Amino acid sequence: MTYQTTLEIATAGRGTRDITADVADAVAASGLRCGVVHVFVQHTSCSLTITENADPDVRRDLETVMARLAPDGDPAYRHDAEGPDDMAAHVRSMLTATSVSVPVGGGRLLLGTWQGIYLWEHRTAPHRRRVILTVLGG
Repeated sequence: MTYQTTLEIATAGRGTRDITADVADAVAASGLRCGVVHVFVQHTSCSLTITENADPDVRRDLETVMARLAPDGDPAYRHDAEGPDDMAAHVRSMLTATSVSVPVGGGRLLLGTWQGIYLWEHRTAPHRRRVILTVLGG
């Protein structure tokens, strides 16, 4: 069986947004008992990640690392059409991932105890993001 749906996620600007419950709800709605859910974001300035869901300092520290790897307003950037965070957001998206896949068993996500699925907004301003969920299996 295949089930597909789209999430519309409003971000508050740069940072992570936990979408685990949204993905779990879509899996439940699909009726899938065993298989996989593929999660894909249709944008080039945000990304998806599976990371620690208990201590928010982990996600803050990841922001610190990204700021070092892809700083806003780097004078070497040529692409800055939408501001000093524009190219940095594209680099951050490329360094992370635009999709993740999670196994499903017993009708639920088989994430580890401390894992959550996050949409990681790399732009400083709020945006509306589309996330495609494709549930496959039996």
